[in-house]
Amino acid sequence: MNKTRVLVVDDSALVRSLLAEIIDREPDMQCIGAAHDAAAAREMVRNLDPDVITLDVEMPGMDGLDFLSRLMRLRPTPVVMVSTLTERGAEATLRALELGAVDFVSKPKLGVADGLRLLAADLADKLRIAARASVRRMTAKPAGGLASLAGGRARPCMQLRVRSSPEAVVFIGASTGGTEATREVLTRLPHDAPAVLIAQHMPPGFTRSYAARLDGLCSIRVGEARDGEPIQPGRAYIAPGGLHLSVERSGVNLVARVRDGEPVNRHKPSVEVLFRSAARVVGQDALGIMLTGMGADGAAAMKAMRDAGAYNLAQEEVSCVVFGMPRQAIAAGAVHEVLAPPQIATRLIEWLRRSEQAACHPLQNPILIEAAPLSR
Repeated sequence: MNKTRVLVVDDSALVRSLLAEIIDREPDMQCIGAAHDAAAAREMVRNLDPDVITLDVEMPGMDGLDFLSRLMRLRPTPVVMVSTLTERGAEATLRALELGAVDFVSKPKLGVADGLRLLAADLADKLRIAARASVRRMTAKPAGGLASLAGGRARPCMQLRVRSSPEAVVFIGASTGGTEATREVLTRLPHDAPAVLIAQHMPPGFTRSYAARLDGLCSIRVGEARDGEPIQPGRAYIAPGGLHLSVERSGVNLVARVRDGEPVNRHKPSVEVLFRSAARVVGQDALGIMLTGMGADGAAAMKAMRDAGAYNLAQEEVSCVVFGMPRQAIAAGAVHEVLAPPQIATRLIEWLRRSEQAACHPLQNPILIEAAPLSR
């Protein structure tokens, strides 16, 4: 068996040792080197050609973000960030995802040694996913990412002025690579777009910073969902990390439900929970979007949405970091069209502009797909 070859980059000797121990305990992985700074990491990448890199943000000399930016421009390699559970750590992690990092794991608040051992399973899972992920060469300024933070924005579609009511609701499910794919969709929506509910696989401590970052980039308002909050047009609601998000009806209004509970499909928040509520409560007034991610979370519920009259889109394979969740939704017969994220926003607007009588018919010149099992 060919082992996944992992390079560890961290300025702490203790962290390097513990990460290497976690990696080497896995039968399908091998730590091939450990670098204490960016200069050493650069040489090891050149000489060892790792399959995956774990990367800390704060290092002497060139920090992790600068190193990641240069790596993704010159020698694209899957990277999993090792982040601290602080506001500063969350911000740096989100910037790393914009720069091309595949995913991240968070250091628990416990003592370093115990905490890193507790995250061993999560780290191993994400390294396996990263080794299979599609990474692309980045330009100096990621389009719509850090460039947007400097002042530019993706141009939103024109105003809707039709069917923008609480009855029309968009539901998005995403995992690995989904933070950027979701951004590409939301930044193209006009301020009068319908409400958007999002289940993004993300741990506690990061969704608030993620929502704030999107709120600064989008024409619609973006925030973490709060339990009992009315669902209103022109707003996007992100499931808080570690909690499930669903939608319920309260009289004539739709409200968000944010609850604790057992993980569903190993996830909390779970796309399955959100999409099941969409099928049950919103029906034909829902549009479902499945973005990049590993696994099958939400695929069965998305089929239930389609059976209830919803129109569903999935991200195309070529633009996915991991084509797992969209693939499974397609195989389940849940998806009407497969598109890249920028085109998903356009299709969403077209769907909203259609008359109620045409709601169940294909859009003009759609990329329609048949429900059929797909090979891995």
